[in-house]
Amino acid sequence: MNGTSSTRLLQRVERPAPPSALSNALVFGWRAVLKFKHVPEQLFDLVMTPIMFTLLFTFVFGGALAGSPREYLQFFLPGILVQTVVFNSVYSGMGLSTDLDKGLFDRFRSLPIWRLAPFAGLMVGDMLRHLIAGSIILAIGLILGYRPEAGVVGVVAAFLLLLAIGFGIGWIFMVLGLLIRTPMTVMTIGFTAIFPLVFASNIMVDPATMPGWLRAFVDVNPVSLMTTALRGLMSGSATATEIALALVAPIALTLILAPVTLWLYVRSER
Repeated sequence: MNGTSSTRLLQRVERPAPPSALSNALVFGWRAVLKFKHVPEQLFDLVMTPIMFTLLFTFVFGGALAGSPREYLQFFLPGILVQTVVFNSVYSGMGLSTDLDKGLFDRFRSLPIWRLAPFAGLMVGDMLRHLIAGSIILAIGLILGYRPEAGVVGVVAAFLLLLAIGFGIGWIFMVLGLLIRTPMTVMTIGFTAIFPLVFASNIMVDPATMPGWLRAFVDVNPVSLMTTALRGLMSGSATATEIALALVAPIALTLILAPVTLWLYVRSER
């Protein structure tokens, strides 16, 4: 009887199928979400920074630039959404740099997982950050009087564009995170690079008031193109050309920097 029981217990079973790439990515995405619990200051930055920018610029500059804060908000809010996504993308590189510095990626390499799962997880975490920050800004804007003329459809389309923008820009900071093992240095270099693009754009003011040489730069600035498309989507006036121009930079960055990210990661294994 005991022999029979032992035989049953030792029966061969099929090895479970390995988790898919999507499953790996979602697990690492959940890991990125859990960082909010263990590093609450990131959540503070995520929530407070967009609120402060929205309130300060609306009430400090609104009357001077558009006649009233409410009128300025109609112009400014889509731009602050773009600005927030661009700024939040820096955390991709900081998180990656932190993980590398702590040796976590050495552990990940020893696991039977999809090689790009840690990067995909960081991107999933980024998308969640962008959605949270964008929703907060939109809620504040609605309370202050902002009204998207395109309604719910326009807002959903605008948020999809925001996610595409965040996905593309995130690759810049992935590369920085792989090259620089100090998170604060990644943040310093990242913000130094993106500040001129954000503030020399049409996010806060109409380029028509700028000097000719500056306006020429602003008109071709990718951040300006993204902001113009987002304004159009939320007001219902966006054209296919505006949307296509807004997607040029995110698509180009993804096509160029995603392979570079993989190459840098593979090189670091040697």
